[in-house]
Amino acid sequence: MTVTKVYSFESNTQVSQALGEFIAHASSEAIAKHGRFTVAFSGGSLPATACKHLRDMQSVDFSKWYVFFADERCVGLNSADSNFRLVREELLDPLMQQGRSVPADQVMVINDTLTDSTQQVADDYLVKMQTVFSGAKTKFPEFDLVLLGIGPDGHTCSLFPNHPLLEERTKWVAPIDDSPKEPPHRITLTLPVVNHARRVAFVASGAGKTSTVRAIVDERNVHLPATHVAPVSGDTYWFLDHAAAKGLSVNKPSEFKL
Repeated sequence: MTVTKVYSFESNTQVSQALGEFIAHASSEAIAKHGRFTVAFSGGSLPATACKHLRDMQSVDFSKWYVFFADERCVGLNSADSNFRLVREELLDPLMQQGRSVPADQVMVINDTLTDSTQQVADDYLVKMQTVFSGAKTKFPEFDLVLLGIGPDGHTCSLFPNHPLLEERTKWVAPIDDSPKEPPHRITLTLPVVNHARRVAFVASGAGKTSTVRAIVDERNVHLPATHVAPVSGDTYWFLDHAAAKGLSVNKPSEFKL
């Protein structure tokens, strides 16, 4: 039986600390079970929140990590719009300085020489995913953890309200050229891939997310893309600050423990 757990913390610092502990635990469990940890990051404020404490946790074996991106903007890897750049700055570079790097060939970035065609970027990224998940027993890869944020409109990854990609049922990764949020050209994991993850963790903070979190977690508003994240056999976790969790009355936060 899959579960949804909601955690609420007084400050973003406490969110970051708990999330780091959660990721470290998921990493240790996955490596013990099958020798590696596969994780997908989204962008925005999530990398900073997820990595602030995680990068200094000495118990984490980052050499066994395979890092993917839940969505990526079709821009250069050094662009301010690049999700990879965010993760590099918040996690990969600090780890390198500590001598604890994630091996470069285990960080799955887009080919930024192909960004004139989102389809080519998506096709290339699919090949990268297939090299890691080549022995998948199911139709879709099973990430150990997918880390997601939400927008005020309920979007997650680069899956936006009323967009045809919400109906995608076969692709692992898809191009999008009409993102309502800049930049318009992106690639994104599809809902079936997200929903085959062993764990999905949403992270949100601030009063600006209160109504959106309530609409997704309590009201299950089907018009919001994040509502459709429902792992087939994995579990869903919400890491919120008190402001974002304030509107919850049905799925109330529980005490955080691993």
